[in-house]
Amino acid sequence: MRTRRWIFSAVMRLLLRCLRIGQRHRFWPTQKVWQLWLYGRLCLRSLLYNSFTDSDTALDALFEPVYWLVDHITRWFGVVFVALVIILTSSVVCIVYVCLLPLILRTYPLPWVFWHFIYGHWNLVMIVFHYYMAITTQPGYPPQSKSDIAAVSICRKCIAPKPARTHHCSICNRCVLKMDHHCPWLNNCVGHFNHRYFFSFCLFMTMGCIYSSVSGWDMFWEAYAAIETYGQTPPPTFTFQERAFHKSVVYAWVLCSSVALALGALMIWHTVLITRGETSIERHINRKEKRRLQKKGKVFRNPYSYGPLGNWKVFLGVERKRHWVTRVLLPSTHPPKGSGLNWDTTPYGPEQKTALLAI
Repeated sequence: MRTRRWIFSAVMRLLLRCLRIGQRHRFWPTQKVWQLWLYGRLCLRSLLYNSFTDSDTALDALFEPVYWLVDHITRWFGVVFVALVIILTSSVVCIVYVCLLPLILRTYPLPWVFWHFIYGHWNLVMIVFHYYMAITTQPGYPPQSKSDIAAVSICRKCIAPKPARTHHCSICNRCVLKMDHHCPWLNNCVGHFNHRYFFSFCLFMTMGCIYSSVSGWDMFWEAYAAIETYGQTPPPTFTFQERAFHKSVVYAWVLCSSVALALGALMIWHTVLITRGETSIERHINRKEKRRLQKKGKVFRNPYSYGPLGNWKVFLGVERKRHWVTRVLLPSTHPPKGSGLNWDTTPYGPEQKTALLAI
């Protein structure tokens, strides 16, 4: 009996205490949930906070899976892209020699035949030479010993000294001197030692495609008009050779025109970059640096720019007037200026120079 009374009184005391606590903290569950929500949001923001975060950083983070996929596809299909360039270029050259050149020799006057023969072969030699040099010349890699270079930072992926203007290529998986980009059509990085070959290839390939499109305009329309008559009733009496000629001319003209537009746009973009004295990667870095200095009321100047003409002389390796012919208009294997490990900078502000060197 006493045990029952003691249990009953203990239960009643517990209920009374719960009621008092409930009256004292009437909105306790809601407040607790709200406090947990605020605390979790604060923790999340503290973990993700970065004073350098902007729209470009967010886009880079979103496209990181795409970059990973492109890097691996480019690494494995680089040989395929090189073979495709060789096959397409060879097909156009074969069409010119087999189909167009005999027609030019029969119908064109002697001065035009001489012009087409000289210019066409010169352009072809320049294309083949610079493409071969671009894919076989290493872009340049920094040495692993820190005593050999004036390192301005350490590569986070190579864990090795990184000179100025050097960047890590995720496809080649190593640092490249004065890296511009990794070109899948070369299966090689474009860097300090093969940048001139890459640009010259783009330039002369664009010139060659424009030359082929312009000189073959009349032949293209004649061949296209003949192909349009294939479906007529009765069908035209074209031989197999004539049909192959028509289709080959149309194929060559469409291919050359397409390449001229696409590669011409790329060539113009690199022309602007070279005139400014910067690479594709440095263009992105310099744009951020320009915005940073504008907030401080300062003017950005590229420390590696020597003026438009000076930038072109340094890029092409022109030291004398005759070099414009021997090193630009003719095939030349002369090395670029400097070793790519150290760079002469123009005397601008120390804060700006230090920031760019460390990138």
